[in-house]
Amino acid sequence: MQACIVMTTTDAPTDPTAMSGLELLRAWQADGAGSDRPSIGRLLGMVPKQIDEGAVTFAVTPQPDFANPLGTVHGGICATLLDSVMGCAVHTTLPAGVGYTTLELKVNYIRSVAVDAGELTGVGTVIHAGRTTATAEGKVFSADGKLVAHGTTTCIVFR
Repeated sequence: MQACIVMTTTDAPTDPTAMSGLELLRAWQADGAGSDRPSIGRLLGMVPKQIDEGAVTFAVTPQPDFANPLGTVHGGICATLLDSVMGCAVHTTLPAGVGYTTLELKVNYIRSVAVDAGELTGVGTVIHAGRTTATAEGKVFSADGKLVAHGTTTCIVFR
């Protein structure tokens, strides 16, 4: 696992490998979701709403650039939101110095979403956190509370 530096507004630079997954994600949330650091979260405007051990909730507000050729939100936005909440839910269970990555991602789309339909909320929950693999499930809800997509993931854990 390669070390990187996380800058927060409240601390000096921090080595994320010295923090548990839960500590790192909560630091990211406290720092305004790392708005000054390039990341997929910043690119999509992902906002952490809740971070607990084994469960996270992030939100994304679709933008016109998120549209597919039909003018609705591209499925990749929901897939990325699911990958993020499920992976980060797994991350909250990991101790300092332990990494992970998505090994498999399964997404089911339930309905399309208009680009101007408001905030999408993704909820990820750990199903199993083992020594070498972890599994999680996730759901994406539209602003009116309807299920938009759901999925599962398997992550490989690097110790």
